[in-house]
Amino acid sequence: MRTLVLMVSAFFLSSCGTMTKNYFEDSTPELVLEDFFEGETRAWGVFEDRFGNLRAQFTVDIKGTWEDQTLTLEEDFIYASGRKDRRVWAISKQSDGRYEGRAEDVVGVATGRAAGNAFNWSYVMNLPVGNRTFRVRFNDWLWLQESGVMINRARVTKFGVEIGQISIFFLKGDDQGVSRAGNGEAS
Repeated sequence: MRTLVLMVSAFFLSSCGTMTKNYFEDSTPELVLEDFFEGETRAWGVFEDRFGNLRAQFTVDIKGTWEDQTLTLEEDFIYASGRKDRRVWAISKQSDGRYEGRAEDVVGVATGRAAGNAFNWSYVMNLPVGNRTFRVRFNDWLWLQESGVMINRARVTKFGVEIGQISIFFLKGDDQGVSRAGNGEAS
């Protein structure tokens, strides 16, 4: 009986923690993905494994263009280790307000939807780790703040088990307050 009570409690507690876009419908400022990312954006991020250990730090310079209902994001990553990576997203806005995205290392189509100040984005990616590549699922939540800063929190899972979390902070163009000289220095 005690085991049954614990299992039912765990089920209800885990289901209470799931965010939905409806929670953010009336939140401001309104996040319009193509407006935020058009032009130049810089981001700083970290990856923590499932135990909370910091595994990577990085900066990302992003160039966004919006044309014919497609947002193209050219992302140039520089990791604290010195490794560089590049991803180019082609994100199309659908007539119902959803977004669909493709990138070379993304398996199939990424899907997302904005509501209020939030954007939820889900996709499967072939993620290089050392000399190996792992197929993992990302569930990203992005929140636009009053200051124009955007916060991204992503859960990374494999076979439904969380393997880590990514936190990224985005700043637009001239608001960055940092020089592009020294690009890639992780702090």
